[in-house]
Amino acid sequence: MGARRWNTTLDGPLTEAALRARLEALGYRVARYEYPPGTVFPDHTHGVDKIDAVITGRFRLVVNGHMAILGPGDWVQVPRGAVHSATVLGDAPVVAFDAIRV
Repeated sequence: MGARRWNTTLDGPLTEAALRARLEALGYRVARYEYPPGTVFPDHTHGVDKIDAVITGRFRLVVNGHMAILGPGDWVQVPRGAVHSATVLGDAPVVAFDAIRV
């Protein structure tokens, strides 16, 4: 599992609108969430292909045993049925997009 990182040279300035547009252009329906410090999502699965993308804050995501630390502009594809968990890191909330393949 490799995290995709926002590249300001190629993608322009990172904004919430720009990240949303990028995910939608890839064929995903995007929902915005805010998670307070200390939030933990234990191992779980989904019946859809999805992307977890961070707008602000830091998120530790483990997908099928592979860990990535996501910061602003980073995202990870989570395949349908993949066992994954997530934890908000630090004292700041995470604002994130949960995007599902349409």
